[in-house]
Amino acid sequence: MLHFGEQVDGMDFELNLKVDTVEQAHPAVPVCVEPDASAHAVFRLMKEHATGAVLINRDGRLAGIFTERDALRLMAEGTNLDVPIESVMMTDPVTVKAGDSVGKAIAKMSFGGYRRLPIVNDQGAAVGLLKVSGILHYLVEHFPEVVYTLPPKPHHMHKEREGA
Repeated sequence: MLHFGEQVDGMDFELNLKVDTVEQAHPAVPVCVEPDASAHAVFRLMKEHATGAVLINRDGRLAGIFTERDALRLMAEGTNLDVPIESVMMTDPVTVKAGDSVGKAIAKMSFGGYRRLPIVNDQGAAVGLLKVSGILHYLVEHFPEVVYTLPPKPHHMHKEREGA
């Protein structure tokens, strides 16, 4: 099992996660709307663009995020979908910048339980969306020996000795 700081074919796994930037983790182009868009319109956009998140911009700055989890919650509650998205979005989402390290992004995602993080520029405008799938793609690209050789259950312990 790979641990931080181990060498993998001459590459330091931990160093790469600290040095490689979010830009290298295959960020997606974000789908963005204004705060007055209806939840119904946002649902339609999510379906059209096959995306699990829409970013909400106000005055050129990221104001919130609406994800598939939020959509499921609204449907379960039977909420009127004609409401403005700003009334049901998550405000002040956790973000990263394009120059932040992949390791920093992974830590934020892991700590907060997020599957997506908006990428913002210095002015606070959304410029991308980092997804777990992008990070997985990055890991497979850079560390295929590690990813492809992990057992299905890395921490599985046999109760009985195998073999004769």
